[in-house]
Formats: sequence, structure tokens, C-alpha cells
Amino acid sequence: MPKFSLLLFISCFLWGILGTAQQKNERESRVTEKEIPENALILLKPYLEDAKRLRYYQESDGDKRSFEVKFKKGKLRYSVEFSPEGKLEDVEFLIKSTDIPDETWEAIQSEFQKKFSKTYVKKIQQQYPSEGRAESEVLKEAFQNLILPYIRYELVVAGKNQNHHRLYEILFDAKGELLLLREFAPTNYDHVLY
Repeated sequence: MPKFSLLLFISCFLWGILGTAQQKNERESRVTEKEIPENALILLKPYLEDAKRLRYYQESDGDKRSFEVKFKKGKLRYSVEFSPEGKLEDVEFLIKSTDIPDETWEAIQSEFQKKFSKTYVKKIQQQYPSEGRAESEVLKEAFQNLILPYIRYELVVAGKNQNHHRLYEILFDAKGELLLLREFAPTNYDHVLY
């Protein structure tokens, strides 16, 4: 019976690691405004007043495809993601660690200590996913920068583990609970022309 318990423990442990660790192989390319779904542009239009550095992108991650509108408004840099059908997926903007509530940041740092021997946070985004919420409400709450129970924090982290340095995208909920950990795939530079 002890062998069975040990085997069950190892299986559960490996399932937990493999379940949260994935590899991110994302490609982003500039597109024109005309290529963005019209209903997405209509939904976003009221929030683009006084926006600067307005850019449009198509993003693909394996079999998932989406469109992003990126811009600067006030002092924040926004990224609004839509499905190919023009449905809002999420709104993100860049923040600093000091913008995260203390207890949430402590939980995030605790998770770093469990997973890595050393970390360097390269980027933090506050994320408002639309999952089952009215798109207009999600946009309104995101542009008011409200701290709500459903928001998430997406971090790009350089992490060191067993003498290996890797780049990760890590997603946490509003309480600092780990939702997703993905390693960035090495960038392919075939598109670079010399």
C-alpha cells in the first residue's frame, strides 16, 4: 500500500506542475484599422478620445487568434483585446508593483519564492477579463481603474530555477492566487532582414 500512496502522490504532483506550466508561443503583427472587426471599433470609440500612439495588432498563439488595439491615454498604456468576431476579451494596462494591494503583492511574491530561486519582474499589467460580463461594463470599470474581485494581474518575469534562466508569463487573480504559468518560447528571428 505505501508504494501506491507514493505513486499517487508523485502523479498528483506532476499533474499540478504540468497543469499550470505551459509554453507561450505568441506572435504579434501590425495591421491596419480596417482589419479590426467593425463592432470592436464601435465599442471602443468612446474611449479613444485623447488617445495617443494608437496601434492595431493581430495576435496568434497556436490556434487562438485575436486583435489588439494599443494606445496611451493619460499616463496609462492600454491594450484592448478582441476575438476575430469583435467580442471583447480583456482590457489591460501597465502598472507598477506599488499599484497592487499589499496583501495581493505579498501572495504573488510568496508564489515566486515557491517556484524560483531568483526573479526579476519585467512587466505588470492589470487585466479586466470580459468572461460573462457586459462588454460596456468591463470597459467602463477598466478605464476607471477600479480594483474589483474579478481583475487579474499578468506579469512577465525572468525567473531562475536550477541554474536555468527563463522568461515567464504568469497570471494571478485579485487575491494573488496563481492561475497560469507559461514559459515564453524562444523568439524566432527568421523574419529579421539584414
